[in-house]
Amino acid sequence: MKYIVSGSDRETPLPQRIGRIMILNTGMRTDIPAFYSEWFMNRIRAGYVLVRNPYRQDWITRYELSPEVVDCISFCTKDPAPMLKHLDELSRFNQYWFVTITPYGKDIEPNVPPKEQVMQDFITLSKTIGVNCIGWRYDPIFVDSTYSVELHISDFEEMCRTLSGYTKVCVISFIDLYEKVLRNFPQVRTVSPQERAAIGKAFADIGKRYGITIKACAEGNDLAPYGVDCNGCMTQETFEAAIGCSLDIPKKKSLRSECSCILGTDIGVYDTCAHLCRYCYANSNSSNVKRNMSLHDPTSPFLVGDLQEGEVIHQAEQVSWINNQLSFF
Repeated sequence: MKYIVSGSDRETPLPQRIGRIMILNTGMRTDIPAFYSEWFMNRIRAGYVLVRNPYRQDWITRYELSPEVVDCISFCTKDPAPMLKHLDELSRFNQYWFVTITPYGKDIEPNVPPKEQVMQDFITLSKTIGVNCIGWRYDPIFVDSTYSVELHISDFEEMCRTLSGYTKVCVISFIDLYEKVLRNFPQVRTVSPQERAAIGKAFADIGKRYGITIKACAEGNDLAPYGVDCNGCMTQETFEAAIGCSLDIPKKKSLRSECSCILGTDIGVYDTCAHLCRYCYANSNSSNVKRNMSLHDPTSPFLVGDLQEGEVIHQAEQVSWINNQLSFF
């Protein structure tokens, strides 16, 4: 098998196969449902996607987009609305959705829809795909004079009241002061241990009243005594509950020592999310986002740009992890 590189008169042999990634992730680097739903559905119809390694731009991987080799598509978004009209077409794939809903205003999340609208879209999504296939993320949590511990607790209870019955899980985490975060949000500070404990305990108690388990994302075990599940958020059990089958997932190290999640492969691109949240770790600055979005073509196999002459495509090895035994979840 050979690929003909676009714009070239030579053929490039298919290199060695790489990577067994059966959970297709769309949300660690950008928000595909919110801003690139047309492109994503074009890739689903084409049956494949091309992804550049963010740390080595000349390394391009092709992933086949077929239910036979993609066990689950994992979405993470702040705005699922643009994808709702495509749910029928996506129904042949197993899916798991995380929808982030926070109490922050336009001062922090300038282009995120109002939380009331996102909660209604969350409910629509839950009714369509099922309660085991959707989780709520309330993160990152930071504390300042506007967004106090008390405000977080009161707003969280109000959201739980609305979302009760439509999800079983809410994932929380506290803001990490990455270099990109400090550059875009210089006044932010670390959440103190006392504030973490107060929020964790209150959230766990509220969640219990509304049938929502609180899970901590990469926060260690400090909140476990208060009833917070500290075993990870995108775990094997999460996907098995969504799929309804057991998975034989190869043992591998996580990207972060404190994380036990199955992160899978990500088809997104950094510096492409137009939400422009102040706390974002995936955007360097708004100028990079504007430039990359101007290079987006909904018909391209890449999220940003296209294949250049002489570039080699590496085919990912994809073999299903589903073992066809019913899950107990």
